[in-house]
Amino acid sequence: MIEEQSAADAPAASSGPTSQPDLSALAITLLKGVIYREGDEQMWGSLLNLQARVRDYVAVVGLDLVLDEAEGYAFLKSRAEPADAEGTPRFPRLIARRPLAFPVSLLLALLRKKLAEFDAGGGDTRLVLTRDEIVELVRVFLPDSSNEARLIDQIESHVNKVVDLGFLRRLKPASGSTGAPAAFEVRRILKAFVDAQWLADFDARLSAYRAQLAGSDPTAGATDE
Repeated sequence: MIEEQSAADAPAASSGPTSQPDLSALAITLLKGVIYREGDEQMWGSLLNLQARVRDYVAVVGLDLVLDEAEGYAFLKSRAEPADAEGTPRFPRLIARRPLAFPVSLLLALLRKKLAEFDAGGGDTRLVLTRDEIVELVRVFLPDSSNEARLIDQIESHVNKVVDLGFLRRLKPASGSTGAPAAFEVRRILKAFVDAQWLADFDARLSAYRAQLAGSDPTAGATDE
């Protein structure tokens, strides 16, 4: 199951056109959120050069650096710390985790599956979906509704949450394309939060999701970081 992390997608800070980010600047930026190669090439290059020192630096406060050079993103996650005799973690979590609402977890899972299918096709590296495509992706797993507008509004609110989490990026409409449907890029960092093992059990989990939708407690948990 999927949980929200407070450091999901804060924009990387720029260090200016001439200065190279130092160790402290990299650590602070990572504590704020994700560093993307496409967002700041200079910051990314410095992170690659200093990644060993960054790992040692953040380890002091119980964090690990997750860096995917191929996909072009890096973020911090809490280390799995041993618990005491009573099962209480020895240290408080620096990066908070909060359970996501069930429909948001479902949307993340569907987007992750769509991304896997897209990668298997061997085409473009950027998966872009329109709002209508995302609505259709989710609609089949939600209860039937006689109020189409209300259903779409609900799905759009879930999409906005996923945008806030940093797993979708809202694209600006092309110049002169007034009235074109909203489009979103599925961020590849989603692969780090919904892993391959989770995806392998996807069909079984969807059956559980359908049963949960029919119940009265539509909340979701999530995979560990």
